[in-house]
Amino acid sequence: MMAAVTGVLVVVSGHTAAAAPLAHTQFSPLSSSPEPQGVQAAGAELADGVTGAVRWSRQANTRAPMGSITKVMTALVVINEGNLDRPVTVPGGIIAYDNKYGASTANLVPGEVLTARQLLYALLLPSGCDAAYTLADAYGPGQGAFIGKMNGTAARLGLRNTHFTDPSGLPAPDGYSTYSTPADLVALGRHAMGLPVFRDIVRQPTYHVAPGPANRDHVWNTTNRLVRDYPGTTGIKTGSTDAAGTCLLFEAVRAGVPLIGVVLHSSPDDDGVAAADAQRMLTWGYGPIVGALPLSAQLMLR
Repeated sequence: MMAAVTGVLVVVSGHTAAAAPLAHTQFSPLSSSPEPQGVQAAGAELADGVTGAVRWSRQANTRAPMGSITKVMTALVVINEGNLDRPVTVPGGIIAYDNKYGASTANLVPGEVLTARQLLYALLLPSGCDAAYTLADAYGPGQGAFIGKMNGTAARLGLRNTHFTDPSGLPAPDGYSTYSTPADLVALGRHAMGLPVFRDIVRQPTYHVAPGPANRDHVWNTTNRLVRDYPGTTGIKTGSTDAAGTCLLFEAVRAGVPLIGVVLHSSPDDDGVAAADAQRMLTWGYGPIVGALPLSAQLMLR
C-alpha cells in the first residue's frame, strides 16, 4: 500500500539517489492506522528487526547527513578487526580535532591508556568524538586508512548510498560529505545489532571505568533517551550536526517483536523531537494489539 505525505529531505548536493515516493507504508499487522502520525523527521524508516521488511518509510533512498550515527560504522570496523582488549593510547590529536568542531567528547585525556573495548563504550554512549579519533588512529592505522575501511565495509554490506569522510560524522570537509539514507542506516543498524559485543554496549544507560595506573575515572551516560524513556529499547545511536539536524537510529523489542528504525533531521537542534518521532513510530508499529497488553507482559516476551 502506498501513502503520500508532505515533507522534503534536503538532498546532498551532487549525490541524489534514485527517485523515491515521499512516503511508503506497508500496513503493520499489529496496527490499525495506515501510518504513524506526527513524525517530524524529513527522512525515516521503520522495519522488522529480524527480516528487514519495511513497515513504513519517508524518503528512504534520499541521501542526507546523519551526524554521529556514523559511529555505528566506526564501531563495526573496530569490532570486525578484533583484539578488543588491546591497550590503546589516546593521541594528542584529539585536542585540535575536538576544538575545531566543538565536538561531543568522552573527556578523554591525551596519553591515558584504555582498552579498545572501553573506547567503544566511550564512542557509543556519550558519543565521544575523541574516542572515534582514537580508535581510527589505532585501527587504521591513521585516519585516512580507517575511513577507507569504513567505506569498504559499507560497500561489502551493499550500502550503495552511504559514504564516510570522518569517523565521527563531523562536517569534514563539509556538512554533507558524510551521508547515508534511511534505508541504508536501518540495514547498517540491523547488522550491528546482530553483533553481541555491539548490542551489549548500546543497551546500557551508563558505563563506569574505574581509575587505573594509566587512565582516569570515567562515567559515560548514553545520549539515547529511549534507553531510559521507552521500555523495551535495545539501542542504538543518536546523531546531530548543523546540516544533519537531530537524528536517531533505534531498536526496541516488545511482545517478542523487534522493530528497528531511523529518523533524520527531526529538528534543527532538539534531540527530544527525534526521540519523540522514534516513539511515535514504535507505538504505531506495535499497534493497539501489543499496546493493550500490560507493559510487564510486553517486556517479558522480549
